[in-house]
Amino acid sequence: MRFFSTNNPAHQVGLKEAVIKGLAPDQGLYFPEKIPVLSADFIASLGEKSFAEIGYEVIAALFSEDLSPREIRELVDHTLAFDAPLVEVEKDIYSLELFHGPTLAFKDFGARFCSKLMSMLLADHSKTVRVLVATSGDTGSAVANGFLGVPGVEVIILFPKGKVSTLQEKQFTTLGQNITALEVDGVFDDCQTLVKKAFLDPDLSEKLLLTSANSINVARWIPQVLYYFRGMAQLEDQSRPVVFSVPSGNFGNLAAGILAQKMGLPIAHFVAATNVNKVVPDYLNGAAFLAMPSIQTISNSMDVGNPSNFPRLLALFHHDEDALREMVSGAYFEDEETRKAIHEISDLGYVADPHGAVGYLGLKRFLGQNPEDQGVFLETAHPGKFRDVVEETLGEKLELPERLAAFLQGEKQVISMGKSFSEFKGFLEGMD
Repeated sequence: MRFFSTNNPAHQVGLKEAVIKGLAPDQGLYFPEKIPVLSADFIASLGEKSFAEIGYEVIAALFSEDLSPREIRELVDHTLAFDAPLVEVEKDIYSLELFHGPTLAFKDFGARFCSKLMSMLLADHSKTVRVLVATSGDTGSAVANGFLGVPGVEVIILFPKGKVSTLQEKQFTTLGQNITALEVDGVFDDCQTLVKKAFLDPDLSEKLLLTSANSINVARWIPQVLYYFRGMAQLEDQSRPVVFSVPSGNFGNLAAGILAQKMGLPIAHFVAATNVNKVVPDYLNGAAFLAMPSIQTISNSMDVGNPSNFPRLLALFHHDEDALREMVSGAYFEDEETRKAIHEISDLGYVADPHGAVGYLGLKRFLGQNPEDQGVFLETAHPGKFRDVVEETLGEKLELPERLAAFLQGEKQVISMGKSFSEFKGFLEGMD
């Protein structure tokens, strides 16, 4: 399959270049030239298939021109080594738990897929690949653990100082080996800007082979369609409209859900649920898209003021803004509302992290106006990853999963850095 730049559809590349380059030369995001539509028979049989069986067919529809059936099975088996269970929280409201992977966050799916695919595509490549990653939390831990020990790959993770939870930070600053963590004196958007500038710098492009494992990379973004199919497969009542509420920061997850819908998954509507970093909800409610400085909140993985994947949202609807606004509703919530939601959900017998709580709030608001529908909110991380917030809110201790608690024992290893590009460029040049 060919992939085009969202800034210039005439610029097209193959899978290998799209994955290894990460970002198009014109700063556009790569997007598939065509979206395959799966058969009605396949969609009707989802409930009878395992997660892996669903994955084989969905990924084959997207990548069979570039990968053999054996490679597709190997890639899917590596990616889907854990489940995404659907849990009923209350009548007509379900949580799709995406935190059963190695770092207990939804990004484990994309990171495992990306690392495996990249190793396949680089099997005959002699030059070291440097993966640059900006993170507001879970991306760093998922990518670091997904690429840990992969031969020929070095990972450089940029994160904003003091704006990532302790557990998230420990998951990517204690690993060593081929993982380097840069603690940037700024906000997430500063980290993201440094990464984008590095990709476009001609000096660095000549000296180093740089790529990304953020959701700007198609190999991180596309596999997220899989758990939408898995979520739908687990719904017992297939006769009523289904709404997905997606906690959103960089908007790759929402864009993946819409891609799944375009492939034939019968999702009736989406809710883009955010904290007060509400650039996209404002846009969906009629305002112009206007990037803003990010604001720190208790749902820190969504503290993004200039969402990178917004161009993919537009591309999915062929730049028809009315169609986008008709299919996706925007909602945003203050920290106080998020804490109240964590309490409300706890009273129902379920513990949610702050991001899942925002998704729950968005879904509740939409279903209040559309009571004939049923809904799924994405629980994107284990609440233990935001232990301080959840424990303070609920006034009780959380029991951490053993593999999460183990990260706390590691020693933090970081390199402190300002937010100037010249300093970051100098660091990268020193690695050559």
